[in-house]
Amino acid sequence: MIRPLQAGDAQAYRALMLEAYGAYPQAFTSSVAERAAMPLSWWEKRVSSALDRLLGAFEGDQLAGIVGLAFEPREKAWHKATLFGMYVSAAYQQRGLGRQLVEAALEQARGQPRLKLIQLTVTAGNDAALALYQRCGFIQYGLEPLAVRVGEEYFDKIHMWRELKDQ
Repeated sequence: MIRPLQAGDAQAYRALMLEAYGAYPQAFTSSVAERAAMPLSWWEKRVSSALDRLLGAFEGDQLAGIVGLAFEPREKAWHKATLFGMYVSAAYQQRGLGRQLVEAALEQARGQPRLKLIQLTVTAGNDAALALYQRCGFIQYGLEPLAVRVGEEYFDKIHMWRELKDQ
């Protein structure tokens, strides 16, 4: 089941994202240390934010995957949203949850009449994620060199977008 997260999901969201930051540090701009230091109230505000829509994939009561949509607060950019924080726990990977989460996020976006496009970034070399986004209709429009630093290593980010059309 995929549904929007609520304040009561904050603890599970926090745990899943800390897992994600630890498992794939090159894929996220945030680190485990900086996010682990945030109080639960920060996570509760995150899932309740008017500018973010967080969707969770649940297997029973277990939060198995997550994806977010960030809406632009500025009038001239209201037509854009950013897909972020995509992660499926290792125990639930290879079941199609990633695709279901991205499609659910696109469906949520289509429900916002002002939105015309969705953007995202994916770490260069993350071929599985890149292929998933391409299957969901995203196309590359740029490359940001040295976008993320993990230890002494730098990683580039591929910038992608897709137009929101009824599909």
